[in-house]
Amino acid sequence: MASLLTSPSTKQYLASSSLFQHCNQSRCGYKTTNLSFSSSSSISLPQPQQGFANAPTLTAVGRSPRHSSSFLEAPEAVRHLVGSLNRTEGLRFAVVVARFNEIVTRRLLEGAIETFTRYSVKEEDIDVVWVPGSFEVGVVAEKLGKSGNYNAVLCIGAVIRGDTTHYDAVANSAASGVLSAGLNSGVPCIFGVLTCEDMDQALNRAGGKAGNKGAEAALTAIEMASLFEHHLK
Repeated sequence: MASLLTSPSTKQYLASSSLFQHCNQSRCGYKTTNLSFSSSSSISLPQPQQGFANAPTLTAVGRSPRHSSSFLEAPEAVRHLVGSLNRTEGLRFAVVVARFNEIVTRRLLEGAIETFTRYSVKEEDIDVVWVPGSFEVGVVAEKLGKSGNYNAVLCIGAVIRGDTTHYDAVANSAASGVLSAGLNSGVPCIFGVLTCEDMDQALNRAGGKAGNKGAEAALTAIEMASLFEHHLK
């Protein structure tokens, strides 16, 4: 690199280059000094002026100072619609429960019922429907959603991995079935189906050290039912 900068041809090219001549007349707000070459072949590089004389001053969020609020702040006119866990009066729920792995699903159901009643949902406003397994949950959930009798449908099941690929087929079908049920019925259908590697994992999530996923799914059902009933009718 040193030999390249000190060669006469390089000095001649840089000194006569129209690119550096143009920089002296640039509109971008930079002022450059002429290039000079001393006997030690040092180059005096262009130095920018302090600031831009004609450039607008921007704030950290990209707005000029005349704007008093950041564009990250939502205007006061924007409404935020959120479901409530406290406005449960008159809400009705269906719970679809798979009998397969009942030692797990019954505990999930108990957690869900306890949560509903804790948040003032009346027992007479909760219907429980049992189905053979998690594969059948989706079609029943859609039927219940389309009935118009419920504000949300909670789907409970437990799929535990075995020695074959049957686990993947059932788990994927259960998830897509519950999703389709909600989309087709227009009623929130909440996915409360456990998909676990073994029975220990499932029991830990059905009231064990990992909590009760049935109770968590019930909270989701209450919030979604409230959102639809009070804001999205």
